[in-house]
Amino acid sequence: MLQVENLYAGYGSSEVLTGTTLQVKRGSVVALIGANGAGKTTTMRAISGMIRPTQGRVLLDGKPVQGASASQIAKLGLAHSPEGRKVFGPLSVEDNLLLGAYAHLPLFFGYKGKAATELAKVYALFPRLNERKKQAAGTLSGGEQQMLAIGRALMANPKVILLDEPSMGLAPVIVQEVFSIICKLKEAGVTLLLVEQFAKSALEIADYAYVMERGRIAVEGTPAELNQNERVIAAYLG
Repeated sequence: MLQVENLYAGYGSSEVLTGTTLQVKRGSVVALIGANGAGKTTTMRAISGMIRPTQGRVLLDGKPVQGASASQIAKLGLAHSPEGRKVFGPLSVEDNLLLGAYAHLPLFFGYKGKAATELAKVYALFPRLNERKKQAAGTLSGGEQQMLAIGRALMANPKVILLDEPSMGLAPVIVQEVFSIICKLKEAGVTLLLVEQFAKSALEIADYAYVMERGRIAVEGTPAELNQNERVIAAYLG
């Protein structure tokens, strides 16, 4: 479904990714873990078109998308829930969700009716968002904003969702709630690439995982394999 091959990318003259290669199979949850500054968020941004790779390929459903704009990649079926949530604070919860569906909505009239099915699915998954749908997104709690960011990504009916640090800045009890939601997405067959600071929690939910160090993949395997890898245990699971 998603293949990243020998990817190089960075910011200005600073190259962060130095040959990253990974893949996410249809219907699977793949975790990308590593220390701060290893290149995890840069990987997500390069995949989704927020920054342009300098070398390598990104294939979405077999089609190369590297070098395309973020909006073009979104229309092809990739949704990115970014680090820090990035909701539109002054807009209502529902308007934030509708923005997630922009790629397949009419430009002017009928857009809300066209998105009714997606809205119903998101509200079923996140009843709290339904309760607050007229509320300004900026007034939500951190956990609610994370639900909104995930819901906004789901509104696009994507082939793949990139979920970057969903637990960042959240209280432990809310982190558990967010991971419960990710479990539900997995059960529904949603294809996910997950970057997560809590490596143990990520490995509990993932089908496969990659460990990133200094801009490239250092170790990979199933969660069972990584849980027995002394290098991974010492650095991330100890």
